[in-house]
Amino acid sequence: MPEDDAPLAPQDSVRKVHELDARTLRGLAHPIRIQLLRALRDFGPATASQLGERLGESSGATSYHLRQLAAYGFVEDAPERGKGRERWWQSTHHGTRYDGSLADSPDPVLRGASDLLMHEHANNHTQDLSTWLGTSRDWPDEWRQTSTLSDYTMPLTPELANELSSRIEELIESYRPKGEGAAGSEKYRFHLHGFPLPKG
Repeated sequence: MPEDDAPLAPQDSVRKVHELDARTLRGLAHPIRIQLLRALRDFGPATASQLGERLGESSGATSYHLRQLAAYGFVEDAPERGKGRERWWQSTHHGTRYDGSLADSPDPVLRGASDLLMHEHANNHTQDLSTWLGTSRDWPDEWRQTSTLSDYTMPLTPELANELSSRIEELIESYRPKGEGAAGSEKYRFHLHGFPLPKG
């Protein structure tokens, strides 16, 4: 499951996707940390105070969770932004990938971290969509026409479902370099959800 939160500027293209493992999943699986990482990817480098204001949290709480994210390799200092004692943070990767296999761990802590991560991402997707629906009229028609709310139902085997997801993700990623730095480009979020339906 890639969770790609923001396009990169051309000079940042070397940053890749953070592949979660058991250790880093535990480090990320906290609602504030997920929101902090998302904010840094969406809006760029920021201080703990700026992030606290954005998220409605104290700067002490955001500072603590940023240090934890740094310990797990999700964020780092943005030294070109720092002035004096002011510490700026930036994301180290443009996205996070989690294949779901950790959800079947015999470790209940790891299973809980996996559940939390998945539910937070689902909540974020719902919030993104609600925000778009509430603000779409603020955008020019050319952008409003790019929006889609589609779903497709078809019979697939697990192998075909994996193949379909992989091919869609490859297609999406092929558009990243085309949009980076292009005149008139805006941050554009594309959600991809796929799952089997209940029987009966």
